[in-house]
Amino acid sequence: MTQLPIAVAGATERGAEPARVGIISLGCPKNLVDTEVLLGRIAANHIVCGDPADADVVIVNTCGFIDQARDESLSVIREMMEWKKAGRIKGVVVAGCLAQRWGEKIREEIPGVDAVLGMAEYEQIGTVLTNVLSARDLAESAQAPWRTLVAEDPTFPISAQTGRLRVTPTHYAYIQVSDGCDNACTFCSIPNFRGLFRSKSREAVLAEAKELIAAGALELNLISQDTTDWGKDIPDSGGLASLLKDLDGLGASWLRILYAYPGHVDQALIEAIRDLEHVVPYIDIPIQHISTPMLKRMGRRHTKEETRELLERLRAEIPDLVLRTTFIVGFPGETEEDFQEILDFVEEFRFERLGVFPYSHEPGTPAGENFEDDVPAEVKDERFNRLMELQQPIAFAHSDALIGKTIPVIVEGPSGDPDLTLGRSPYDAPEIDPVVYLRSKTPLEPGTLIDVKIVDSTGYDLVGEPV
Repeated sequence: MTQLPIAVAGATERGAEPARVGIISLGCPKNLVDTEVLLGRIAANHIVCGDPADADVVIVNTCGFIDQARDESLSVIREMMEWKKAGRIKGVVVAGCLAQRWGEKIREEIPGVDAVLGMAEYEQIGTVLTNVLSARDLAESAQAPWRTLVAEDPTFPISAQTGRLRVTPTHYAYIQVSDGCDNACTFCSIPNFRGLFRSKSREAVLAEAKELIAAGALELNLISQDTTDWGKDIPDSGGLASLLKDLDGLGASWLRILYAYPGHVDQALIEAIRDLEHVVPYIDIPIQHISTPMLKRMGRRHTKEETRELLERLRAEIPDLVLRTTFIVGFPGETEEDFQEILDFVEEFRFERLGVFPYSHEPGTPAGENFEDDVPAEVKDERFNRLMELQQPIAFAHSDALIGKTIPVIVEGPSGDPDLTLGRSPYDAPEIDPVVYLRSKTPLEPGTLIDVKIVDSTGYDLVGEPV
């Protein structure tokens, strides 16, 4: 959950007193970008509060991806409704993926929610806030059109997300290069509420990048549902490699690729990661499984052999590459033999970064509709634990291998320990990967890029001293 470390006063609209607005942002970095877009629109006419408790209206930007995310979103909405009933706030607006996915159902299940805003309607947030605060009789106006603004077709155009009010620290930012997905993985509900794939134009991506760099961003993290498919719907785009070449010359120190679909990593992209000066040797490439029968049931468009060939080529052609991947355990029909293939592959390939998710049976997905959720919960949990236990010493060994080396590090800020400052290496994405604890006799300025000698590790994390 992200709450805002800011308070920004906007201009008043038609002389009216500006409202105090807080946002609680849930979910992934793509949702965080949406939050920043909403904040930018809100701050033009209202006051953005860092603490929702100080607000007149609270917007809950929800995640609707899996059961746990939906449960968290609904729990936060209900908590905000309790605040409203107690008179602590005046209104609750629900936005984001769950709003897009469930729409009217949210207002039916949680009476009193003032408005539900789909992702295509963010430009209307100012009007919605004005209506929420000016409605004299909410019961009489409960069916007003602005109370549920959710487009039926989630495949809305994606344009430049400039004018954002940033929630991330000044020195790094996310750029969403596309939206939606065409990969049709049987476990995934994203196309149901994010729509089919469409690229953001090159001009829009570059405009965002220039704005973010001018505001102090040293690191740009490229995100989407399938980042590697950027440009496939743009004639003569040259693909993601071409976009990276344009971004490489804008002044960012680090460019990072997150959410790369294995089947869309081509030779041009491999060469761009290897050769471009500011693209870090890191790629987040979710594999999800390695058993070919399971990959087929998941709707993945690659086999075990194709996956192995790609990963070996990445390792061979990109020096010092760090690979982050994820696996799903307990997918319908997964046998012990299928799971053992994951264990064997992880032990053999020794991923630097690895995440594991127990399968969540999603309504409205091909797997949810056509496959029985036949792996018991206790077996999913046991497989999750076994895989994480296998990965831990592998990750620790990768950390130990960096001891004695000098690497670039971005200073993040205080660590909670007065003797240590938090930093992050090019091998670590914000918020999800390990950190570098910096020992320094002099204060280190957050947002600066320094050379650091690694002197120790604490398991996943590193300890270093500025050179």
